[in-house]
Amino acid sequence: MSRILIADDDRALCGLLAEYLRREGFAVDLAHDGEEALARLHNAAQRPDLLILDVMMPGRDGLETLRELRMKYRLPVIMLSARGEPVDRVVGLELGADDYLAKPCLPRELLARIRAQLRRNVPGTASGELQLGVLRLLPGERRALVEEHELSLTGAEFQLLLALAQRAGELVDKAALTRLALGRELERYDRSIDVHVSRLRHKLAEASAQSPRIDAVRGAGYVLVAGVP
Repeated sequence: MSRILIADDDRALCGLLAEYLRREGFAVDLAHDGEEALARLHNAAQRPDLLILDVMMPGRDGLETLRELRMKYRLPVIMLSARGEPVDRVVGLELGADDYLAKPCLPRELLARIRAQLRRNVPGTASGELQLGVLRLLPGERRALVEEHELSLTGAEFQLLLALAQRAGELVDKAALTRLALGRELERYDRSIDVHVSRLRHKLAEASAQSPRIDAVRGAGYVLVAGVP
């Protein structure tokens, strides 16, 4: 049974979502501020498989909580925000969120996002090592290495890099990348893939000057190109 942690100061909403998700077969824990959420992550016995994190919480807000947890943990994180502003979505994704939903959202839509993230974060569900220059991907272990140094990637970043590496040298459109990396359809004005690509570019470049690069084709998508030896 997968364990979900919902971190939101809206206790009524937490209760409703918890009841719904428990009926769907999940174990659900609740936290009502950032400090409590981080405490549960630090406790191995209470550590969830996925975190649903509200942006606006008293004290340490969701963005600060996300920034701190990404220094140590790679579990999938779905951000929630009542404001739903594009800038909130971009900032959350830049800090390492895997996906983002505006509140209010339909419980079944949240459920679909949860299941998509959990499917993409189960070790051992894929095989076939990939090598592209100095980049080596181990899908079965969900690990990416550049010159044998492991990259610290979120689940969404790993899936995106894998999707591009499996089609290296080919243009992959944003709709396909959204399905492959996030497990959902591309939405209008959705910049999630762009933000994930930006983070990946930074991590690849930081790891090695010989890393493959991700080129954008304006209005079309992205292509992964082998680095120059």
